[in-house]
Amino acid sequence: MITAVLIDDDENLRDGMKGLLALYAPEIKIIGEAEDVETGTAIIEKLRPQVVFLDILLHDGTGFDILEQLAKRNGKTTSHIVFITAHEEYAIKAFRFSALDFLLKPVDPDELQKVIAKIKEVLEKNESYAHIDLLIENIRKKVDNYKRIALSTADGIHVFEVSDIIRCEGEDNYTTFYIKNNKPVIISRTLKEYEDLLGEYGFERIHQSHLINLAYLKSYIKKDGGYVVMADNANLPISQRKKERLQELIKAF
Repeated sequence: MITAVLIDDDENLRDGMKGLLALYAPEIKIIGEAEDVETGTAIIEKLRPQVVFLDILLHDGTGFDILEQLAKRNGKTTSHIVFITAHEEYAIKAFRFSALDFLLKPVDPDELQKVIAKIKEVLEKNESYAHIDLLIENIRKKVDNYKRIALSTADGIHVFEVSDIIRCEGEDNYTTFYIKNNKPVIISRTLKEYEDLLGEYGFERIHQSHLINLAYLKSYIKKDGGYVVMADNANLPISQRKKERLQELIKAF
């Protein structure tokens, strides 16, 4: 049995979530509920649940306020956090950079089942929750220029500087990150997801399988169909439809 608390100021949503969990994840037991920052913080400290389903906007503040209060009092978070949000675009981006799970209102059963699978995976690995500190850092800045990214791997969650990522290589539903002064890091997410996330940070998709950080581009070779040489000496092909775009970017350097 996995213990959980549900914090949301909408009683109807709490009832709906309990119904969905009973239907799709009966192994998750809701052991407490709260509707604001004060009672939410208290119930987490008292019950120490394995999972917290946490709404962003509450009557007396935000879910982030709860995390900050817990961090101040206890030094760290010991529950797996799943955020629930109706909008908050900047927050969703921060979740993705911080490798944190979230559900959009109204909660979709398919998305809920994906999150449930992730919860089980995380609890089995007994991960640390250092990436929550990264989330709070990014949320409080309320800017789009994120400096660090959390990557969830088979052995835990690791935080890296975005500027240290040399390139990403995709294969099926996996992406391998090649990072300066680190071993390759394999993530069970598609390259398209990271193209969307990193596109405004100097990363360019040059091929179906390759996303590169232009800061680490060493050479563009036109022969043999066209390829680039990266700072880690990898030779990467360029798809035909990406060549003109890449040449324009290189001229703009």
